[in-house]
Amino acid sequence: MTKTAVITGASSGLGLEFVKLFAKDGYNLVVIARNEEKLLEIKRDFPYVDVTVIPKDLSKPDAIKEIVDEMKTRKIFVDVLVNNAGFGLLGSFESLNIEQQLNMIHLNVSSLTELTYHLLPDLKKSKSGKILNVASTAAFQPGPSMAVYYATKSYVLSFSEALAEELKEDNITVTTLCPGATKTNFSSVAKVENTKMFSNAMPSDVVAKKGYDALMQGKGVVITGGFNKVGALAAKFLPRRTAAKVAKLVMKEN
Repeated sequence: MTKTAVITGASSGLGLEFVKLFAKDGYNLVVIARNEEKLLEIKRDFPYVDVTVIPKDLSKPDAIKEIVDEMKTRKIFVDVLVNNAGFGLLGSFESLNIEQQLNMIHLNVSSLTELTYHLLPDLKKSKSGKILNVASTAAFQPGPSMAVYYATKSYVLSFSEALAEELKEDNITVTTLCPGATKTNFSSVAKVENTKMFSNAMPSDVVAKKGYDALMQGKGVVITGGFNKVGALAAKFLPRRTAAKVAKLVMKEN
């Protein structure tokens, strides 16, 4: 029986690269994002797999319930969940719009958690269910100038590692992808294109492939790029205040 992958944030960037990888391996797809037109393009571009389009803004309170209800109505059974949707904002906590920051928390944290919760029964029935949560190297330290974003990604990493341990006996793997700067729409939305961090951003297809391979191999945490691995390791040993100062420096404009 053909397996099905659910991918959030599927219309561009890493999400679109994941779509390509799963489609290549013959998975049916449930693609979720705000932009319905781009989701319909995906459906047209991959006629050899079954693509279900669900246009939703996951920062809205009722979005996940509506998605789950629609999937139940269509009798869609899930084998793989990719929680990719998310965004960040550059600026001091005080200067950024609080509603935007609360939407970020809802999208990056609450929606990811809620969708995972509701799809777990399917993943357990699959007998070989897989979850890929997209975090960031931001998960490893505090992030002045992107305080809320860094905090949300710390949650994603902690939640994913705990969940991986809980679900071992259910034969469900939970992989956390922690990329550094990546060439996607994220940088323009977050307004970080001109920062030192994004001066050597990795191509999105390279990052997605590393995450996809790790998912298929059932790995736990994968950090893309040698420099990012060193940075994540260093953050574990540096005093938290020092790590925060380093993070602040790399968020400065070139």
